[in-house]
Amino acid sequence: MAKSKVAVLKCKPETILGDIERLCELAGVKQALAPGHTTILKDNISWHYPFPGANTTPWQMEGSILALRKAGLTDITCVQNKTVVTNAFKGEDLNHYVPLFRKYNVPVLYNFKESDMKWIEYRPKARMHVLHRIFPDGIQIPDYFFGKNIVHLPTVKCHIYTTTTGAMKNAFGGLLATKRHYTHSWIHRTLVDLLAIQKEIHSGLFAIMDGTTAGNGPGPRTMIPVVKDYMLAGSDQVAIDAVAAKMMGFDPMSLEFIKVAHDDGLGVGDPRDIEIVGDDIGGESWGFYVGDNLASHAGDLLWFGPLKSIQKLFFHTPLVNVFIFGSEAYHDYYRWPLKDRRTFETWKAETHWGRLFEAYATGAAGTGGGVSRPHAGEASANGARAQA
Repeated sequence: MAKSKVAVLKCKPETILGDIERLCELAGVKQALAPGHTTILKDNISWHYPFPGANTTPWQMEGSILALRKAGLTDITCVQNKTVVTNAFKGEDLNHYVPLFRKYNVPVLYNFKESDMKWIEYRPKARMHVLHRIFPDGIQIPDYFFGKNIVHLPTVKCHIYTTTTGAMKNAFGGLLATKRHYTHSWIHRTLVDLLAIQKEIHSGLFAIMDGTTAGNGPGPRTMIPVVKDYMLAGSDQVAIDAVAAKMMGFDPMSLEFIKVAHDDGLGVGDPRDIEIVGDDIGGESWGFYVGDNLASHAGDLLWFGPLKSIQKLFFHTPLVNVFIFGSEAYHDYYRWPLKDRRTFETWKAETHWGRLFEAYATGAAGTGGGVSRPHAGEASANGARAQA
């Protein structure tokens, strides 16, 4: 298999927008995306609250818009999705995307609004591993996605069901409707099927991944944020996920979604066959771990454990609303006010990326980066933590 290329750069707030532009050039954004086609920005809102490491950052969004325009890709839209526990409108507001959409005249479309796009049946040419069985009445995807470039904007973080999550998982919310929770028992191969579909319907694929603050622990929401100062980019969705996984300290080929996608020829998952351009990351292995929380324990029982055989009773009937309410109550009414908001406020006050986030909130951030330099004595990129 031919080598794939992933660009990785050590970044700082003062130059972050220029860093992202250089990152995309190194990763070959011009070659990956078709000129003259609309380019979809698919951000990642894992939690509408602005928890560090969980969501696309505002500098990631702004830098991506500027880098695409520099590459001649000026017809840009953003597509949002909702989940059963995440509010897209709240998320784009609290994470400070809305002023950027206005500033750069980027229209925002919602895959759950029929006035923006319709869900149509799609029959993939590629052999499906699981989606044809999970959705026997037909695989439905948004009609708007056909013939367009897509740029995924994930973050570097752990995930309770897939160990890590990144470019491949970022397609999950955009391409599958709110009944995508049906797929969790087969989540790894679902991601492989979705990548195969993306390769058929899009005119180009690219990912810009934010690891300025990475998420350790039981993600994608309740994590330990760790400042790492890295950003990654690449056109091979498997390769960029593999590089991020390796940096976090995991063996990429031990992760089922990466291994199966690699074996299917959808990308390169073996780090030995990936060319890293930019900065040297040979010494990066962060020792991240996933762990568990209350939500993951419940999911383990229903999707992978003894209740798996009767999961249809929970997820294909009105009983699903009990699960939705429980998840919402745990994250929004317990974790955020009693624990995670303090973590966010500490990160915002004590780290250079937190101060940049606040600069976006106040409108002080702008082209070229945007906040004062880190205070002397601030914890280094390898050690700064805001404890969850």
